[in-house]
Order: sequence, then C-alpha cells, then structure tokens
Amino acid sequence: MVLPVPLIRLQCGVNSYDWGKIGSDSAAAKFAAATPSDTLSIQSDKPYAELWMGTHPSNPSKDLQSGRTLLELVEENQMLLAPSVRARYGTKLPFLFKVLSINKALSIQAHPNKKLAEKLHARDPRNYPDDNHKPEMAIAITDFEGLCGFRPLAEIAHFLSSVSALRQLVGEDAAKSFIDTVRGQESDNSSESTTQNKRALQSAFAALMNSSQEDVASASKALVSEAETKGDGFADGGVESTNGAVLTELVTRLNKQFPDDIGLFVLFFLNFVKLSPGEALFLKADDIHAYVSGDIIECMAASDNVVRAGFTPKFKDVQTLVDLLTYNYAPIEEQKMEPTEYPYVVLNRAAYSSGSEANLYDPPIDEFSVIRTVLNGDGSKATFDPLDGPSIVICTGGKGKITVGSKTEEIKEGYVFFVGATAELILESQGGSNDSLTTFKAFCEVEDHSNGASL
Repeated sequence: MVLPVPLIRLQCGVNSYDWGKIGSDSAAAKFAAATPSDTLSIQSDKPYAELWMGTHPSNPSKDLQSGRTLLELVEENQMLLAPSVRARYGTKLPFLFKVLSINKALSIQAHPNKKLAEKLHARDPRNYPDDNHKPEMAIAITDFEGLCGFRPLAEIAHFLSSVSALRQLVGEDAAKSFIDTVRGQESDNSSESTTQNKRALQSAFAALMNSSQEDVASASKALVSEAETKGDGFADGGVESTNGAVLTELVTRLNKQFPDDIGLFVLFFLNFVKLSPGEALFLKADDIHAYVSGDIIECMAASDNVVRAGFTPKFKDVQTLVDLLTYNYAPIEEQKMEPTEYPYVVLNRAAYSSGSEANLYDPPIDEFSVIRTVLNGDGSKATFDPLDGPSIVICTGGKGKITVGSKTEEIKEGYVFFVGATAELILESQGGSNDSLTTFKAFCEVEDHSNGASL
C-alpha cells in the first residue's frame, strides 16, 4: 500500500445550535465556509455554533481531495497516528478539536470522569454517547466570557448574605449553615477544613439545584427586579472579581436569553471570567463551567459527553451533576492556563525580528496539547520538529504556506490540515508588515512516565 503524504487538507462540519453566533458573525461558520462544500451556504439568520475537527463519528472530518473520512484514512494507515498512539488509544484520534462561536450562554455543565462516563454510557447511551472522559481546554480567539469553577467560599457567602432572591431560593437554613461553616476558615487548606468546606458547598449547591421550577420562576423575577433597582449597588456592590455593575448586566442579559432559569442563580456560585485572545482555561473532568460569549478554540479528549443542568433546552441531569462535581473552589486566576514558549521550533530571522512566537498550552492530561503560532509580517517562518504523534492545524487569521515533506499548500483563515506522525512541519507567513499568520495546532504524543520521555 502507498502511504499518503502526511499533509491532508480537511473539510470539517459545522453544527448549528441555538447558542451559536448568527451567520457570518460566527467564526465557526466563516472557517467552515473557507473550504469548498456542496452542503454549506452560510445563512444570515441562522446560528452556527461549532466547527468539529477530528475523527469523532458524530461529525467526522473528511479529506477534501478524496471525500473519505479522516477516520477511514487513519484506520487504514497506522503510521499516520504512530504505533505508540495507536497502541494506547486505538484507531481514532485521541482528541477532538473545535472552534466554538458563542452568542448565548450555553449549558451549566460538567464532563464526567472516565469511570462515570462508562456507567452513564451503559445506562443511557442516547444522552451519553461515549464511554470516555472529556477534560477540555479553551483558548480565546476573540474576547470571551465564561463561568468556571466554584468561587472562593467568602464570595459565595457574601452573595448568600447580600442577594435576597438567591438566599430565598437556597433557603434560609441552608444559606445560614453554609455561612456559619465556612466563616473564618475560607483560606484554611488543612485536609479537615477542606473536606468540611466542600461538604458545606455541596449541600448549599444541591439545595439550589433541587429548587422547583415554580420557585425558580418566582425568585428569578425578584432577582431581576433587585438587580435593576440597585444597579451598581446590587449584591452590596458585589465582590472584587465581579462588582455590582457587572452582576446587574449579567443577570439582565442572561434572563433575556433564558428567562426564569436556574442558571441565573448558579452564576453567584461560579467564577466569572473574561479572556483576551490567547488566554486559556483548562477544565478537568467533573469541574463545573459554562460559556457565555465569544469565539474560542477548544480541545478535548475524544468524547461528546455533557452533564447539563441549566441555560439549555437540552436534556438536564441535575442529580448526576450535583453528585459528580469535585466542589473544588479557588479564584479564577488559579483556573487559567499560562502558555509557555514551545521549545521544538526554529524561527527564521524575519520571524525573530518581527516578534513572532510559538506558545505551548500543555494541560496535565495525555490526550492533547495545543501550540498557538503567530508569524508577523511577510516571510516569517517556523519549522517544527517532527512529533511522534498526529496533529491538526487550523488557521484563524492571515495567510501563508504550510509544508510537510515535498508537499506545500496555501493556508489562510479557516483552512484546516491533518499532519501525520513523525512529519516535520513548516509554516510561513505571506502578506504585509501588519499581517499575522495565526494558527492553532492540536497534537498528541504518548509519554513514557517512567522517565518523562516520549516513547
């Protein structure tokens, strides 16, 4: 069998969900439309939410030239994945790469760990289509807003004390019990205090999530009225990370999107985060989160399992969510990912002089890492050492060339390529001095944890 050149231009599918950005405002739609397709024509009034890149059967990518799925190609050509990756993860890519374009809040949610995923899939394969865990990473393409992880306990206690509609829904006894339990030991990191604090947090959160829809509707009206009346003074001015003015705007905006929804109250328990382009979050399995607005690159283990409980018309599984969460609590700064300079790349003189960069986002899991490369000005070039495993590259801005071996192709906004294992990759920008070629590259290499080296 003749192996294909390990550089394959991909045609990737875009999903339309209600929370997606509309028409050409959606980066996911624009990127999908950059590749010729008989089935995609961007409609100006339709929401476009997700561009999927990978081998997941729900929306598999295809070789643009042959029309065959990427899954078929890697199943037939083991060397595209590398023996080490195939031995651990089988014949599919171990990661799923996405672009998300968020116009409306999507799902108060968490992703189950591996063991729970297997149980949920066996019990309810319709709502939990995979038996795999789904840790994920989000990197901002445009300005982004989201909810991520439980706030520091002192902030939650402040809101339970100062937001009467929230306290009403949680219940006076549950709210008082939480405040009394955590007071004075919010920063105590001893094992005993942490266990006690997590138990108190779970109890208060469960009380909120088990509220009846009738009570949620009544409390929502009171919450919105309270926010609109008090304005900047809402929630006694809020907290340092989320002041009263921000909270008022969030409550009123989200209520218009999802009237009388439990998510309006969950936001007082979760960190509100803003990311600028290039900033990132890592979301472990069993951690609660929700996206509010913006365009992001998202990479995750190859799974489509989501446990939802608010801000969604889809299936909700409140009790599973309450039971699976870790109840870890921390300031949002501790949940952000700081990229590091990628060491296995050579930048040419033009790239160095123009301030070009290649940064690595390397979460503490095995299935994936991501490199964000920005090449400034015409002729800037980055040559990446061969990787033991496969990768997918998407261009989110600018134009240039991509080369693997003897094959060179044009690359510009929205173009997506699969790069096979053990292949050297070269990116080169083409354009004016103010143009930047920006790409994201998701990849997997199997590590030998006995000595920290790649197999």
